[in-house]
Parts: sequence; structure tokens; C-alpha cells
Amino acid sequence: MTAPQTTQLLESDTTQVHPLGPGAATGLLVLRNYVVYRDAWKLFITGFLEPVFYLLSIGIGVGALVEGFEVGGKEVSYATFVAPGMLAASAFNGALLDSTFNVFFKLKYTKLYDQMLATPLSTGDIARGEIAWGQLRGSSYAAMFLVVMLAMGLIESWWAVLALPAVLLIGFAFSAVCMAATTWMRNFQDFDKITLVQLPLFLFSATFFPVDTYSGPVRWIVECTPLYRGVVLCRELTTGTVSVASAVSVVYLLVMGVVGLMVVRRRLDTLLLT
Repeated sequence: MTAPQTTQLLESDTTQVHPLGPGAATGLLVLRNYVVYRDAWKLFITGFLEPVFYLLSIGIGVGALVEGFEVGGKEVSYATFVAPGMLAASAFNGALLDSTFNVFFKLKYTKLYDQMLATPLSTGDIARGEIAWGQLRGSSYAAMFLVVMLAMGLIESWWAVLALPAVLLIGFAFSAVCMAATTWMRNFQDFDKITLVQLPLFLFSATFFPVDTYSGPVRWIVECTPLYRGVVLCRELTTGTVSVASAVSVVYLLVMGVVGLMVVRRRLDTLLLT
């Protein structure tokens, strides 16, 4: 074989690698996580049952001893008050678990992201894909819980059709911020700090009682927390008391998610490319 023929053969066998578009890359990472988790479906069942148990024990059990609360000038039962709070909390918990423990294991132990960067994927693709998966996991819990609310008659308005997009937004916001926080963790002991934040958010974000129970600066602090914005948004949608505050919650959570996504990308650049 002559030199020109050899050169022509090598050129014909050369495969050009082109970067994937953001949508295709995100879809591939979501598909990869789905394939990994499809045999671990029991994890999703447990994540769904937790808010249901809270609703049955506190919303129904304690609700028999507590009179209803007023939401946007409308009197609702205690179970109707608690249920949307648990809806938001289920999206929060699902997104947090996937974007902390699972991301940390992939980042520090299996070195999965290092392997991904040997492909046309970028750190931005990894960030978007993992955040999208955490968002979907949290939202899947919330979607199943929303069906339970409907079956129990705890939805009082057609505005509730927007509750699913709302929990997707909640999942996006918390998935992005939690993944960003995970990039600073050094070992599993650091997860105690996650619990230290998770539990107060769950208990004191007006999930089980109105925010006006607090007074002064404490109330202002609570109203500035992200889970409170998610709880209030879901409650306003399921009870039909939508107001300007609903738009404030949407903007708050959207900005939170975008900022978290930007931080994740920068941190992955620092950890994996330098």
C-alpha cells in the first residue's frame, strides 16, 4: 500500500467527536440514572410513603383535635392546611437526598464525573443532568402525594393543576443548591450539617402551623427561607388563594435554582478540571 493510500485510509477511519447539545447531554444523564435506579424502585416507594404517614398521623390524627386555619381569608381544615406543606416537603426531601448523598459518592468515591469528562460531556452538562435527575426524583414523590391529596378530598381549587409545575420548581431549586453545597463536603461526617439544616426547615417553614404564630424578626427569617416559599406556593395553589405572593415565591425559587446551577458548574470546573 502506497503512502497516499495509507493516508487516505487513516483519514477515512478518523471519527470526529462533536460536543452534545445541552438538551441531549442532560437527557443522557437522566437516562443513565434511570437505568441505575429502575431496579431500586423501592427507594421511591419509601420516599413517597414518608409524607403520607405524616399526613395520616399529624394532618388527620392531630387534626381531629385542632380547628381549621385561615388561608388567604378562607377557612380550611387542618388536614387541608398540612397536606400542601407535605407536598412541598416531599419534593424538598427527594431533591436533597439525591443531590447530596448520591452526588458525593459519585464525586469522591466512584469518580464517575471524571470518567464522564473523558467523553464529549462538559461540567455544565453534568451539573444540568444531575440537577434534572434530583428534580425529577423529588417531583415524583410529590406527584404521587398529590394523587393521595386528590383521593382524600384535600384539594379545593382547580389552581391545583399548577401544583405539579410548582413542585418541579421546588425540586429544581433545592437540587441545584444542595448539589452546590455537596461540592464543598470532604467526608461523610459533613452530612451532619445537611441534617442540621434539613430538620429546622421542615419543622419551622409553616408546614404544620401558620407563620403568624411567630412574631417580629423570627417571622421575617422564616418567610425568607426557601422551603417556606415552596410550602406557601403549594398551599395557595391547592386552596385557591393565589395572590401576588405566589409570584414572589416563583421568582424566589427560580433565582435560587439558577444561582445554584451556576455555582455547581464553577465548582465542578475547579474540582475536576484543575
